[in-house]
Amino acid sequence: MARKNSASKKSKPSARLRPFRRTRAFLWINLVVALLVGGWYLVQPPARQAEVRLLVGNTFAANKNVSPIDVAWDLWQIYYSKDFVAAPPASGDRAFAYAGLPRVVSPELPAKRVLVNEGYVVGYADEWGTPLWAAYRMKDVTPLPAAGERPGRFEPDPRTVARISPEAYTGTGFDRGHLAPNYAIATRYGEAAQRETFLMSNIIPQRHGLNAGLWKQLEQRAATSYPARFGEVWVIAGPVFDSGSSARERRIGGRGAGGTVRVPGECFMILADESDGRVRTLAFLFPQEPAAGARLEEFLTTVAEIERRTGLDFFAELDPATQLELEARKATRVW
Repeated sequence: MARKNSASKKSKPSARLRPFRRTRAFLWINLVVALLVGGWYLVQPPARQAEVRLLVGNTFAANKNVSPIDVAWDLWQIYYSKDFVAAPPASGDRAFAYAGLPRVVSPELPAKRVLVNEGYVVGYADEWGTPLWAAYRMKDVTPLPAAGERPGRFEPDPRTVARISPEAYTGTGFDRGHLAPNYAIATRYGEAAQRETFLMSNIIPQRHGLNAGLWKQLEQRAATSYPARFGEVWVIAGPVFDSGSSARERRIGGRGAGGTVRVPGECFMILADESDGRVRTLAFLFPQEPAAGARLEEFLTTVAEIERRTGLDFFAELDPATQLELEARKATRVW
């Protein structure tokens, strides 16, 4: 019995040391990364050194969510990755979208109207009571301000014919899912722009698990980490509806319930990052109800696949060869 007690006592210090050892290993990894990045930095031209200083500086901003590991990976990706496609600067207005707003190319899609807001733009389909897409641009700002108080109510958009009201979603089991997100727009464009994200023309039906899970996680990356790491990103988000002769149209709402809204089976989000005359994309297709514990990596896809599923054309202002190459590439990992 005495021997057992003695062995037990010897094991306790080791157990107590485990968290310390893990912390020490983590610190060593970060130190090695910092030394490697520092050595690489010293041999770079001045313009590139300036980019690196901005990126490294953002690791110390508590609300930008940039880690030293992100810095090392981003330096490799930005300067050496094959995810980028050579592209001359896209023409046209880049206030909200890179290389042009999405275009409707499928005859199955209804007519849309373009609704321009202070912080984002929407392609809205009155016939379906829902946006087809929303586009916005996230630039890095220092310091990143706090968002204003979240508005207490969604509002019908008087510019639409459908005039969908918030009550159309009541009791349906669907969240009022933002396409242009509250936090992202508030931190870049201010309180008035934030209130515009609560217009029903910016809202699609989303199951709560998606809306509060992977969708929110990706929105937060686009609002904090990605601009801090890349300077700016462009985002296009929207619903994916079933198509073809066998498609089942599902709607929520109804007469006296604030209008009817078509329900998508999936949702997409596309992010574009431009650097030194090159561009890359990060494209996702999410089901309405992802499995518990699912990760963003599981839903990576190509822009070409999203075009096929939605009937929309993205980046139409790029020359055809560049557009084809860019849209066929699937990101090797989530940024």
